[in-house]
Amino acid sequence: MEISQLRYFLKVAEWKNFTRAAEDLLVSQPALSRSIGKLEDELGQPVFERQTRSVVLTEAGRLLQSRAEQILSLIEDTKSEITDDGRTGRIRIGAIPTIAPYFLPGLLQAFAESSPEATLTVQEEVTEKLLQRLAQGEVDVALLALPVSMQHIEVESLFDEELLLAMPAGHPLTSKKRIAVADVRPYPFILLDEAHCLSDNIVSFCRQKSFHPVSIEKTSQLATVQELVALGHGVSMVPEMARRLDHDPRRTYSSLSAPKPVRTIAMAWNPYRFQSRLVERFKDVTREYRFPAAV
Repeated sequence: MEISQLRYFLKVAEWKNFTRAAEDLLVSQPALSRSIGKLEDELGQPVFERQTRSVVLTEAGRLLQSRAEQILSLIEDTKSEITDDGRTGRIRIGAIPTIAPYFLPGLLQAFAESSPEATLTVQEEVTEKLLQRLAQGEVDVALLALPVSMQHIEVESLFDEELLLAMPAGHPLTSKKRIAVADVRPYPFILLDEAHCLSDNIVSFCRQKSFHPVSIEKTSQLATVQELVALGHGVSMVPEMARRLDHDPRRTYSSLSAPKPVRTIAMAWNPYRFQSRLVERFKDVTREYRFPAAV
């Protein structure tokens, strides 16, 4: 049994699909299938039950998944502990798409200034996928929005961020000094799809106000939401950090009347993995970093 076989096996278990796992691993699907086949031959029984478009773990596969995660974590942690000098090494940062393009550039620059010899890699994923990567040791630190449902993950709140009402320029609500949630009821809403926690934040806030936004369009990119707003397809709620980088005159942003909708930005990591001095330094920089004020 080889380490590469265990890595391949875990990736197929994660995606529940050979094609997608192969794309993630940057290997051909036949090579991946051969590796899993050899693993099953060695174990004497299948680890996956093949279905039409997906695979599911067998009982033996579930046991192997647990052991494989432990084995690979132990190998990675051993390497990290041996080479931990607090200056060099690699940190794998994960962030959700509604944080990554806005918050990460400045944070990574701040960390690079304090630790110029370190290597940083970034993975942008939706929350569920990011938490899986944390659990499997593929990400060292993740930046996401609360709530976080996965157990055995350490989470530290960093700051609250206001969600602003995004409207096309000239929208009737732009003339109001105070905009209440009730004022938004008549207008169609644009949301990110269900995979994004930002949509959960928005819907949860609206439900507290006895208002369920009727979504006419859904997309996977916040930039697309902003563009649809500019084109007059509807209104939306957008994080403050995204507004600060938006200088398009075709749309405008306003705060809703108190209590204002917010989301909590947090940092998460796997406490059962070795935390190198370099990772701890990154956490400290993240705690101290302040997003630049709007220009």
